[in-house]
Amino acid sequence: MKNYRELASSVIIDSSKNKLMGYDESLELAGEGRSAFVFRIKETDKAIKVFFPQFFHIAKEESEIYKMLKGNPYYPELFESGSNYLVIDYIQGLTLFQCITRGIPITSEQITEIDAALNSARKKDLNPSDIHLRNILITADNKIKLIDVARFRQAKNCSQWSDLKVAFHKFYSKPYFPKRIPEYLLNAVAALYKKNLIPGMHLKEKIIN
Repeated sequence: MKNYRELASSVIIDSSKNKLMGYDESLELAGEGRSAFVFRIKETDKAIKVFFPQFFHIAKEESEIYKMLKGNPYYPELFESGSNYLVIDYIQGLTLFQCITRGIPITSEQITEIDAALNSARKKDLNPSDIHLRNILITADNKIKLIDVARFRQAKNCSQWSDLKVAFHKFYSKPYFPKRIPEYLLNAVAALYKKNLIPGMHLKEKIIN
């Protein structure tokens, strides 16, 4: 198998549209975010995150944050990084977004565990930010994992996770509240949240990325 740098170099991205044009056959596309494509490296338990050309600076920032979180069981381990890529644990599980759209209940105990994960980052002098439904995972053995930590050193106060907890306790946790919500409806809530149009909450960041 090619080394990690060669695998990253095999990923061809059209920088004008951030469109994926090609990649090595030993990679399997696992997801796409605002700044990068993520691939599972076949026959391994690792993932490689390759950043869009205009976001190469985020690779360095996220790499440094993962190094600060080294040994923390709530976050992937960083194995290697380069100018445009990171190699981390491949996390098998479902995001909170997937749980909600599939009707898999999220429990109060899991919310408490997410709090513990974020507090463990704060103890490393980090400021967890941009916490949304797509970067929190529940693994097959019911453990919590957080990914996409690039904004964990920003200075501003982010209310995103606090607002999600308010929504959980005020609505989602009630017996009558549906545990399965269509993706289009979650995205509509996100759009309203971004515009501060949800009453009863002090909303500054978007719920869903």
